[in-house]
Order: sequence, then structure tokens, then C-alpha cells
Amino acid sequence: MAFRLKFVPEHTKIDFFRWQAGTFGFSVLMVLVSVVLIITMGLNFGIDFRGGTTIRTETSSAIDVGAYRSAVAPLNLGDVSITEVFDPTFGADKHVAMIRVQAQEGAESATPELVAAVEAALKGADPAVVFASVESVGPKVSGELIQTALLAVFGATTAILFYIWLRFEWQYAVGAVAALVHDVVVTVGIFSVLQLKFDLSIIAALLTILGYSINDTVVVFDRLRENLVKYKVMPLRDVMNISVNETLSRTVMTSGTTLIALIALLVLGGDVIRGFVFAMTWGVVVGTYSSVFVAKNLVLYLGVNREPRKPAAGPEAEGFDAVP
Repeated sequence: MAFRLKFVPEHTKIDFFRWQAGTFGFSVLMVLVSVVLIITMGLNFGIDFRGGTTIRTETSSAIDVGAYRSAVAPLNLGDVSITEVFDPTFGADKHVAMIRVQAQEGAESATPELVAAVEAALKGADPAVVFASVESVGPKVSGELIQTALLAVFGATTAILFYIWLRFEWQYAVGAVAALVHDVVVTVGIFSVLQLKFDLSIIAALLTILGYSINDTVVVFDRLRENLVKYKVMPLRDVMNISVNETLSRTVMTSGTTLIALIALLVLGGDVIRGFVFAMTWGVVVGTYSSVFVAKNLVLYLGVNREPRKPAAGPEAEGFDAVP
């Protein structure tokens, strides 16, 4: 007999609307608090959004990122990011690192004195290090990156709204997008309150969270649509409860296995990807919560047209209605 590990029973009867006012009110409160925190405390923007200098170093000896950080720390340059670059085309005696230094106050680009100071500090840690290239990102470019990042998130959300509207009904689309806005705003809010570094990798995490959250929401909505046909006279609230209970095992297993991998990366992945992984971990938790307690609540408030669509008959039928 095959052994199957089950974290959730096959047939659950949880009333997810029992705490409807509390959960929905808590979600609204989290969004409002996050917006206030973002406005008052702001975000700890990284070099991508604040501007700065990128230095590419090469050396013949193995790179010790910790030693590099310790060497430049006394210079008080603010946000400094150091990552080792791996490439299979590099020879055994070629080790490359990328050093990003935030824009200094009153300077449009890196001054020769700044580059010389960083080079002298790194040579103290590794005498063989040389600067292969030095590039600066000015305030204008960083401002354009912020605008592009906002457009990316807005465009993804709008495309999802349009798709759900076509695939289901407009009530589902409103519920799904409200859940996505909830996830993004609350995630940005936690970065504001903790003052974690917010850069382009976090934008990538936000876009990934959008995709993960909408996938979870669509699974619930699809089962809801099937059950609305199956239970024609049952109240919408009860049909929603059945739908969430029937997909609960899938939701728990998907979120649980994803969190196992993310927590491992969060603990063992190092400083370079910690911000991205933290955003993903938080986003999976919040996205699962919003799929269950935010999206379906709004659909219940808005109501759903439970009358089946009647296909057009005769030669005037067009599109999918013309398909038998």
C-alpha cells in the first residue's frame, strides 16, 4: 500500500467566513498602515534607485568578500554592495568582483579621489586587485529606473485584471486585483518599517509575488465556478466555503514546499540574495492569506451572476458562441 503524507485532511469543513469582518478589517488596516509608513518613513533605496558607482575588480587570488567589506568600511561610503562574479569562461587565475557604492552627497558621479580611496583600501586586503572598469549611475538614470519599476508593477497588475475579466467575470477581476494590491503594498510596507534595502531585485520579487498570488487565487476561483454550476441553489457564501476547503490541501502543500526552499535560502543564501528571498518569503505568506481571505470576500460583497451564459444561435453567432 502506497504511503501518502497528508498535512490537510481530504474533506475539511472550515468556515472561512466565520471571521470575515475581522480578517477583512485586518487586511484593510495592514494596507492603510503600510501606506502611512511608506509616506512617513520612506524606503531605504539601494544604489539602483539612488544612483552610485559600480566598480569591476579583477585579481589572481581567491576573493574574500568579507575582507573586501572590512577594508572599505572605514571609508564611510554608505551603502556598499560587494558580489563575486562567476563565469565558466574565466580561467583559474581570474577572479572578478562587482563593487557598488552609493552616490555621495553633492557629487553627480564618482570622483577620482573616491575611486583612489577604494582602490587603496582594497589593495590593503588584496595587493593583486586591479580595477577593470568604473561606471557611475547618476540621479537622472536612477529616477528613470524608479519610473520603469513602477510601470512594470502597474502593467503586470493591469494585464492580470484584463485576463481575469475575460476568463471569469468582472467581480472576480476586482477581487483578484484587490488581493494583488494588498500583497504588493503590505510587502513594500514591511520593507519600510524594517528599513531593508529596496532595489531592482525587490521589484523582481514583487513581480514574482504577483504571479504566485494570482495563480493561487485563480485555482480557488476556478473551483468556485465549477461548484456554482454543481450547487445551483446553494447560497454563494456556502459555495465559496466549499471551494476553498476543496483546494485547501493544494494551497497548503504548494505554499509549504515553496517556503521550505525559501527559508533555506534565507538562512544559508548569504547577504547578496537575502533581501530578494525575504520579499519572496513574506510575499508567499501574504499571497496565500489574501487568496483565501481577501479575494473571495470582495467577490462575495460584489455578488456573482449565477445564470449560465446562453450562446447566440443562428448566423449572427460570432467567436466562441459559434463553436458547437
